[in-house]
Amino acid sequence: MRRNKMRITGALAVSAVLALSAVACGGDDKDSGGGGGNEVTIGFMGDLTGENSGLVIPPWQGAQLAVEQYNATNPKVKIKLKKYDSQGKPEQATTLAQGAVKNDKIVGLIGPAFSGESQSVAPILEEAKIPSVTPSATNVTLAEKGWKYWHRVVADDAVQSAGAANFLTKAAAAKKIFTVSDNQDYGKGLADAIAKAAGGAGAQTQSDAVDDKATDYSSTVNKINQFKPDAVYFGGYYAVAGRLFKQLREGGYKGKMMSGDGSLATGLIEGAGEKNAQGALLSCGCLIDAEGKTNEKAKKFATDYKAKFGSDVAIYSTEGFDAASTFIEALKAGKSEPEDINAFLKTVDFQGVGKQIKFDANGELAAQDIFIYEVKGNLLPLLGNSNEAKPTA
Repeated sequence: MRRNKMRITGALAVSAVLALSAVACGGDDKDSGGGGGNEVTIGFMGDLTGENSGLVIPPWQGAQLAVEQYNATNPKVKIKLKKYDSQGKPEQATTLAQGAVKNDKIVGLIGPAFSGESQSVAPILEEAKIPSVTPSATNVTLAEKGWKYWHRVVADDAVQSAGAANFLTKAAAAKKIFTVSDNQDYGKGLADAIAKAAGGAGAQTQSDAVDDKATDYSSTVNKINQFKPDAVYFGGYYAVAGRLFKQLREGGYKGKMMSGDGSLATGLIEGAGEKNAQGALLSCGCLIDAEGKTNEKAKKFATDYKAKFGSDVAIYSTEGFDAASTFIEALKAGKSEPEDINAFLKTVDFQGVGKQIKFDANGELAAQDIFIYEVKGNLLPLLGNSNEAKPTA
């Protein structure tokens, strides 16, 4: 998932409202910090109060839970988890990162959550030799910078675009696809990649971009209706996707609507209106296993998460937990200095609550699965892996 910014069957509720309430009750840094004895500070950076915070609060909560459970074992070195609310803004993230390194002396960072802020923050962390693991930044170019201290626990947009395009052209039988982006790092990269992959699969494509600060997308809606596509794919975040999907349905468009991980939140349904959102499809490299059907770790995590936060696991909850767990594994191995932690991350290999956590030389996650979700009522149930899922609407 990026902003100038993001296997099983079963229904899940991704509730931004519940997540926001839970973070208000359990989001204090003290909840996750260890008291007394040896302690290291690990940061979490992302949009925790901005318009797309529904995508970042779940991984923040997942990270909180991982650290809290680790600290409860009374380890030799405890973790203080400190949050940095960037609101998804690269310039704000840059200032926060500088303070985290110089003043808070972090030994690692979970995040940044979005790709645009990751582009700005990674050079600061590289210079300071501070390792980072993002749960949700998916821009392809992040792994092409030659950074040595950067990692992510989610598949990138090239993988997502291939999976989504395969789903649209085969399972959804779309012959004509119109892609729209918010013209930002994440959205444009994803929409362009979808168009390229769909075109390669034989689909006819057209594209357009909208202003993410605007509210009237009638020009784009008119272009879509003139093209008469079988499917529209939006690259960007749920705040804009909701407005676009609403105007598409109200403008008479009857085909399929789809977006990526940046829209996988109930905020999409709220923005489009429940009736307009029905049948909308979402692709994501994240696995949301609220029923714990994948493995015993996933089941325990889902149970523990709901007990603490009062809501089911949501987008990037598992990735937040697994990102935090990479640092926890390093501490368990006796690595508490930034460079030692980073060296350890190059060799880490364990079953997370979502996927197998192992990084390649560029910091990419070895597991490369993409999953499809579909709006039903006010829920976003998982249809399955993009190679097997089929739309129901």
